[in-house]
Amino acid sequence: MSVLKPIPTGKEIKLDSKKFIVSKTDTTGKIVYGNDYFSQISGYKESELIGAPHNILRHPDMPKAIFYLMWQYLQNGRNIMAVVKNMAKNGDHYWVVTDFDIKRDQSGNVRHYLAFRQAAPKHVVSEIEVLYKKLLEIEKEHGMQASVEYLMGYLEEKNMNYDQFIENLAKPKGLTAIFFAKMKKMFS
Repeated sequence: MSVLKPIPTGKEIKLDSKKFIVSKTDTTGKIVYGNDYFSQISGYKESELIGAPHNILRHPDMPKAIFYLMWQYLQNGRNIMAVVKNMAKNGDHYWVVTDFDIKRDQSGNVRHYLAFRQAAPKHVVSEIEVLYKKLLEIEKEHGMQASVEYLMGYLEEKNMNYDQFIENLAKPKGLTAIFFAKMKKMFS
């Protein structure tokens, strides 16, 4: 499936903080399921999403280093949470906190990845945009690996690993955390 990438409009889509975007991909990143809210927000019909690579939603403001890190975690059997700026079919964007879950068959082999997304709070976007802008600048000048190395140094300076950084910044708390956990359990 060949899909032309939209041109970013700079307009942000306001997400409902009480709704979750859910998608499931195979081990290569092709979409095999998306809930109705996923289609609604992304602007793609379900038939356009199924079978498409998940990076159909990748916004050019997202550093490659973040996706590299996500795939490293997933391919090593580790769940990961990330803050992601996605792009809808019309070029508008939306910020989400994405929590990945790995689903395995009875033999322990990875069957697919589930992604649960909710609106990223403004304070999270404000902080992460500064870091992502720096990572993008480094990628443009020196490539993705230099960006990954910068990110690791940034985290070292904060005396945190990536998981701790994202958890401190963006992990749902209170009632939202309870609801989010129940949502994930429902899809398990």
